[in-house]
Amino acid sequence: MKILLQKHIMKKLLLIVILPLSFINLQAQTKAPEMLKGSFMDDYKITYTITDTLWVQKPNAKYHIIKWNEKEQYFIARNDKNNPADGGLYTRIDYMTFESMQPFLWGFCLSAYNSATEIAAEAVKIADRANPRKGCNGFPFSRMKRVD
Repeated sequence: MKILLQKHIMKKLLLIVILPLSFINLQAQTKAPEMLKGSFMDDYKITYTITDTLWVQKPNAKYHIIKWNEKEQYFIARNDKNNPADGGLYTRIDYMTFESMQPFLWGFCLSAYNSATEIAAEAVKIADRANPRKGCNGFPFSRMKRVD
């Protein structure tokens, strides 16, 4: 009887913990900022296609976007299992907008690319937007311009 009571209490505790966490995940932003959606080329001539749910770095790397954080300017993605490297792991990409750098509108920093979990990727905070020329772990943010 005591074991059954303990199991019942554990189930209730799990519900108390899991339900609020599920609700928090449902509140995650799922839409990309409009300026980041479309086709782009970076200053290394690599092309990209970005939607609300997918970041494609051509020719063959895909990142399935889990959530956007527009306020802090980053998103978290799961690396496609067929990517050339780090398949199935998690990535954090920080971004920033540029002024007076036309045709480059914004840039990104691959802050984490091989984290074991979504939470671990989100915890990586190396991007320094105050210094876009060296603010990506000592390297510049990759600059992006829109292409048709």
